[in-house]
Amino acid sequence: MSANVEAKKQIVEEIKAKIQASKSVVFADYNKLTVLEVTALRNEFKNANCEYKVYKNTLVRKAFNELGYTDFDADLNGPTAVVFCADETSGAAIFAKATKATPALAEKIVPKCAFLENKYMDKAAVKELAAIPSKEVLIAKMLGCLQSSISKFVYVLDVIAKAKEAAN
Repeated sequence: MSANVEAKKQIVEEIKAKIQASKSVVFADYNKLTVLEVTALRNEFKNANCEYKVYKNTLVRKAFNELGYTDFDADLNGPTAVVFCADETSGAAIFAKATKATPALAEKIVPKCAFLENKYMDKAAVKELAAIPSKEVLIAKMLGCLQSSISKFVYVLDVIAKAKEAAN
C-alpha cells in the first residue's frame, strides 16, 4: 500500500479515537473565517476542554461509518470544522456565544449537526443544546435553591425563638 493510504488510515483511526473519547462532537460550516477568528475560536474551545479540528470530510465520514453511524453523511459536505468536547454542551454553547458576541461570525460559522450520546442531532437540536447551561451552572443553581430553603427554615426557627424570648 502507498504511504498516502496508510497516512489516511491513521487519520481515520485518530478521528475514531477522538469520537469515542468525546462526550459530544459538533460539526460547523466555517466558510470565510479569517485566521484571527479561527485562532480566537480555537482558544475558546481549548479553554473549555474542547478540540477544534478541520479534517477532510471523507475521512470523518469514513470514521463515523466504521463506528456504525451513517446519519452524518449528508452534513459532511463543504468546509466542515469538527469540535470534540469533553462535556455535552460546551461545543454548541461556544459557537452560540461567539456568534452573539460578534454578529459578523453568524454568517461565517454555522453549526451543522452534532453527535451526542451515540445519536445524531440536527441543526435545530444543536441550537437547543447551546441553550442548556453547563453542568457547573446547573449544580450551582440547585445548591442555591437548597441553600435558600434551609436558610428560610433557619430564619423561621430564629423568629420563633425570639418570639418565645420576648414573651418571657
